[in-house]
Amino acid sequence: MEIKDLHPQGIWKNFHLLTQVPRPSGHLEKVQQFLLRWAKERNIEAFMDNAGNIIMRKPATAGYENLKMVTFEGHMDMVPQKEAGSPHNFETDPIVTYIDGEWVKAKGTTLGSDDGMGVATAMAVLEDNTLEHGPIEAIFTVDEETCMYGVNHLEKGTLKGDILLNLDNETEGEFIIGCAGGMDVAGNLSYQETDVEADDIAMKVTIKGLKGGHSGLEISLGRANANKLLARFIYDAIQKLDIDLASWEGGNMRNAIPNQAIAVITFNAEDKETLLEMASEWENIFRNEFHGIEDNLQVTIEDTATPQKVVPTEIRDNLVNAITACPSGVLRQIPAIPEITETSCNLGIVKIADGNVATDVLVRSSCETMLDYLASMVTAAFSMAGMQTSNGGRYPAWQPNNEAPIVNIVKQVYQKVNGEDCVVQVVHAGLECGIIQTIYPHMDAISFGPTLRSPHTPFERCHIPSVDKYYKFVLELLKNIPVKE
Repeated sequence: MEIKDLHPQGIWKNFHLLTQVPRPSGHLEKVQQFLLRWAKERNIEAFMDNAGNIIMRKPATAGYENLKMVTFEGHMDMVPQKEAGSPHNFETDPIVTYIDGEWVKAKGTTLGSDDGMGVATAMAVLEDNTLEHGPIEAIFTVDEETCMYGVNHLEKGTLKGDILLNLDNETEGEFIIGCAGGMDVAGNLSYQETDVEADDIAMKVTIKGLKGGHSGLEISLGRANANKLLARFIYDAIQKLDIDLASWEGGNMRNAIPNQAIAVITFNAEDKETLLEMASEWENIFRNEFHGIEDNLQVTIEDTATPQKVVPTEIRDNLVNAITACPSGVLRQIPAIPEITETSCNLGIVKIADGNVATDVLVRSSCETMLDYLASMVTAAFSMAGMQTSNGGRYPAWQPNNEAPIVNIVKQVYQKVNGEDCVVQVVHAGLECGIIQTIYPHMDAISFGPTLRSPHTPFERCHIPSVDKYYKFVLELLKNIPVKE
């Protein structure tokens, strides 16, 4: 069986279509044209705004014209992560899906259910003329995973809805009414490379086998950050053997915990056996520290071609010190809700090569002053290494309102459909609701979705039974939207 044949077919058929269209963050032209074409073929009103978001609308069915307009919202981009050695090209290749028991997975890559399932849900509702609902619109935003570009450039007057249903949560039966805010702290440096020492040889050091994961939802699970582990090994090798650093590449998304980092180092050939022993020792140290969390962690070191140039000694030391000093992980829990992370940091990207350094760190917090404090910590670490830093992509925390009318409606409808209570809470992940509400403060917002696991990693999967349960709730909710005042 293929995923397009799963039930409910409306969602799975459209999700399958999305998997066939390349849509990594920053490369969305193909999926934008696909969505516009899809809507045209079904006589659904659709247009692309100045930010690149796709908006679709459908009138109410007979008898539901007086209901408030619902705005479905999801993002069309996906996080491009793949297993080591995978030849997959996210800009050209479709996602290859398969069914494994109760789960849909992808072969060696992220699945794109974050947030392809949200987009597919809105598509299923929009194309089904048998459903009962009030007026509906859907907005599919661009580059949510990198900088929330679509909603950050959303203009007033584009949307017409009164109730915002954000379809970007990862646990069925869990309804989100608030989330952390965040910002990127980027660092850059240019340097003049120096020649490799005569007779030095080179080796490639790799930290791999880590789980990685979503830097909001899974940052509290204590998973290892490959950039931070590699920094510890390189720091030790510098102190003991005075190795030189030729290049470093760790992570490729600021909101994904890096699951691999690679450095090329040069050194005196007499120290080769010592380095091999150090790699084994550090692997044992890391495995002990992350026992039960990162059981597949590996530290490998192998011969590689000797480069002609390396990072100058002083800059090498400054960079390794900065990466070591940069905070990464959970900084603080919410004082009033200690089970929820308040403030965290992800050292998502480190690239050093050819005379250039680039780092990207995503800081998150539901407290604006702590967000600024953490950003200043990151800035300080990299500034002391002589790097130029900049902040960007800031989005506000979505402040929870447990008294919002949509919350009570959701509770009632969920109990009616499933005979059990739902969970209403806040999360540490970043959602677009807070930004949208700054533009449309009248909107009543809530976020939910089917059950996904390990988004932002090649282990991403979607729970098949949860999709059916979730969609039945969506259809009943649409019939219980309140009337216009």
